[in-house]
Amino acid sequence: MSDSKSEVETNVQRCYSTWGETYYRDYYGENAPYPPVHINLLRELIINSGAKSVIDAGCGPASFLRHLTGDNLELYGFDLTAEMVSEAKRVMTDLGFNPNQVWQGSVLKEYDYLRPGFPLRYDAAICFGVLPHIPVQDDETVLQNLLNVVSPGGLVIVEARNALFSLFTQNRYTYEFIRDELIRSEELIAYADSKKPEITEALVTYQKHFRMDLPPIRIGKTGEPGYDQVLSRTHNPLVLARQFTQMGFQNVQTLFYHFHALPPMFAGLTGDFFKAASVRMESPRDWRGYFMASAFVITGTRP
Repeated sequence: MSDSKSEVETNVQRCYSTWGETYYRDYYGENAPYPPVHINLLRELIINSGAKSVIDAGCGPASFLRHLTGDNLELYGFDLTAEMVSEAKRVMTDLGFNPNQVWQGSVLKEYDYLRPGFPLRYDAAICFGVLPHIPVQDDETVLQNLLNVVSPGGLVIVEARNALFSLFTQNRYTYEFIRDELIRSEELIAYADSKKPEITEALVTYQKHFRMDLPPIRIGKTGEPGYDQVLSRTHNPLVLARQFTQMGFQNVQTLFYHFHALPPMFAGLTGDFFKAASVRMESPRDWRGYFMASAFVITGTRP
């Protein structure tokens, strides 16, 4: 692994090192900012696929695996961060599972998906909360590893943050997406020649239309880097779905979750209504998810 990849992974490990015991409570508990609506979506996909064995690549503190323990499945998982693995082992042990079926590993290393005495192939593989922390040039490596670790006909489910959601938020993310992905300002300025000052001025003026102070930068708890201080990319669902197809996945689907009834900046104005109205919108195949959902999953099967 190159030094740059190693540095990215080290920073991600530091970011999550203080979350081992609190991550599930913070994001899945009854006081979570938004209910974990994706749990039922994932369970339905896995159960309907007929899978009997599941590997969770980037399992965190068994955030999702613990919700499969009553479904008569063989469950396995690994995570990059030691503190997450430790908590996952504790949780799965308490639920009657072998703690050795959770281990530390990287989604970028094919051999980390395998362990002596465990299956060489699984019926389903899931990867949640991981792709944002993967350098763009390594997305294909992760997808290929997931494809390789499932049996023919096996299901792969990958989650990502929705880049197109930024077109709805009207904040810093909106400006950055339009500047970098639509306008492609560096290319435009290079082409502008004598008009470079005017183009630069236009971009500065355009930026004033957006709430550049939102959302707040998420920092660490005790000196470690926070989520927004490590690599935490978004993905275009149209592009990622096409990549799945190009890599040979079959039955590719795009499914959305974590809808927003209004741009997030207005959540404080409407109180509990904002959350209730957003949950009411949850419909994985609603086309509005391309713009109004902050997260999505791509699913596909191995030929």
